[in-house]
Parts: sequence; C-alpha cells; structure tokens
Amino acid sequence: MSSSDLPTLPAQPANVPFPTKAWPIAKPKAGTDTEKLEALLDHAFGTKETEEMGETHALLVVQNGTIVTERYAEGLSAEDSFPSWSMAKSITHALTGILTRDGKIDINAPAYAPEWQGQDDPRKTITLDQLLRMSSGLAFQEDYNPEHPSDVIEMLWGSGKDDVAHFAASFPLAHAPDSTWYYSSGTSNIVSRAVAHGLGSSSPEEFEVFMRSELFDPIGMKTVEPKFDAAGTFIGSSFCFSRARDFARFGLLYLRDGVWDGKRILPEGWADYARTPTAQTPENIEEDGGYGAHFWIGFGGPNTFSCNGFEGQYIVMVPELDLILVRHGRTPTEKKTNTIAFMQDVIGCFKP
Repeated sequence: MSSSDLPTLPAQPANVPFPTKAWPIAKPKAGTDTEKLEALLDHAFGTKETEEMGETHALLVVQNGTIVTERYAEGLSAEDSFPSWSMAKSITHALTGILTRDGKIDINAPAYAPEWQGQDDPRKTITLDQLLRMSSGLAFQEDYNPEHPSDVIEMLWGSGKDDVAHFAASFPLAHAPDSTWYYSSGTSNIVSRAVAHGLGSSSPEEFEVFMRSELFDPIGMKTVEPKFDAAGTFIGSSFCFSRARDFARFGLLYLRDGVWDGKRILPEGWADYARTPTAQTPENIEEDGGYGAHFWIGFGGPNTFSCNGFEGQYIVMVPELDLILVRHGRTPTEKKTNTIAFMQDVIGCFKP
C-alpha cells in the first residue's frame, strides 16, 4: 500500500471547536452500542486487575472531535498523568516532521550520527527515514525482560542511560540498511538527537522550548513532561508523561492530517507517511503487527494507525469512524493480544 491508497483522514466537524483549551464532551451518538460498551468498561474497571489484561487505568474515546466516553480506575482521574513509554516514538515522529516542514531536516539524507563518520563505515548511509521505519539494520536487541540480556534495558537504565543516542548509535550493522525491519528503541533516540542537531539546539531547555512552542502548546497539550538524559537528549524512545486528554489531543492532530484549527503543524502528507506500511516479513507482521514510520498499523482494525507503548499504553486512530481511543494501564506483555481485542471490541461499539 502506498500513501495514495490510504483512506482520507476526516476533517474537523464545522460546528465542533478544536480542543485547544477544553474538550467538548457529549454522549455517544445514536447508533452506538452503549450497552455493550458499558459492559466492556465495567469489566475492565470492575476490579483492580483482570485475568485477561491486567490493570486498566484509563480509557478515553473521542469521536467527531468530542469526548464521548471516559473512565478511570479507582483513585485516578482526568487530572492524573500517565507514562507514554513507546508512544513517545510517535511524538519524536512529529518533532521530525516540524523540522522537515521548516526545511531543517531531510529524512532521505544520511542521519546525523558522529559515530558513523569513518570513511569506510557502512552505517554512514543510514537515513532518518530508515530509522523512523525501523529499517536501519543496526544490531539492537529489543527485550524488556530483565532476565534476558537486553540492549533497551541497558540503554535506559544501565551503561547507556547518560547518553542514550550514543549508546544506540554505537551498535554495528546486523543487516544492510533498508533490507530488514526490526523494532528498536535505540533508533528513536538517534532520531531525537538528530532532530536537536537539525534545530541547532544546544541544551535540553532549548529543545523543550521548541517542543512546547511548536507542538504541545499550539494543540493544547499543557500537561506534557518530556524526559532528557544527562547528555541533553530527549529520550524520544520512551519517556514523555501526560494526561490522557492530552494524549488524545496528539491523536487528533494526526487524525486531522497535521492541521490544527486552520494551522498546519505537520507538513502535508506527514500523517500519511506515519501510516504507510513499511516492508515487513509475514512473520514480523504476525508477531508484532504492521508498522509505518514510528506508528503502528492495524491494531484497531483495518486502516487504523496507533501510538503503542509498553504495558498497554495506546492512542488508536480510526479514520473511518473519526474516532480516537486512548488506553492506559499495566498489561503484561504476554496478555497484549487480549488488550488489543478489548480495544477492537470497544471500537466496534461505535460502528454503525
């Protein structure tokens, strides 16, 4: 599938304001299976932990630009922040897009990485596009199980934690660039550092000002807390905390094709780039799901795209229903498919 084959993203309804200051809130529209929806939510939130998918902390549904369903676990509310985990990768995609819009970055040019500048270094041809599509070929092991040797754990909490981009960029190639798909948090931090370099940012404070002034503030994401390493790099693979309603705002930006209240935040076609499938083997897709460019594909059903995070953090965009689903919780990895099935059941309640 090319970007030209993708279904058109929906426009904001003319009578619904963008939620820059506050979300419009209404009951689900006529035709929604509210009885089934309530049963699904009662089960997910009825106990602290369910056998099928562990803990569910928050679930929010936006349709036609309006919050139509919102529920939180006991002791939590709309005022609480939640971890992004790897949903931060999609935020990194947006930041890359803003610099692409301004002509400060070319995603098809070799990525900024001082570690790769040797004359015969085969990594020096790796592009930002290949990093964003998880096709760089770098030998990075992605595993969150503390019992197994894992590069992502070493990067975030071990010897790599003070300079996550340098740690990730120091790995050799396992495959030729653009020949093999493999999910890697390390590549996201290489991208994050490259974005800061393209911006000309010399400090985390300066980069955070850029994040807020160009992305978060224009769309009303006031509660976001990005985290930086000791080298000053935004840890764009994993660490950006926010409230569920603000994560929903981020989803709405992409569902509206990167335009917010008449202003283009992301370059034209950037949301389509996020949801255009990257070449993967059938085995990859069966095990991990489809992937675009720092967004996942198909987790909410055909033509959906999503930001996915460890332990069941999701922002799922459903263009055909003009719907966004935000879910936070603590789901063991082995129960991930149950959480995906739950989200698909919730989405199904809104289908005509």
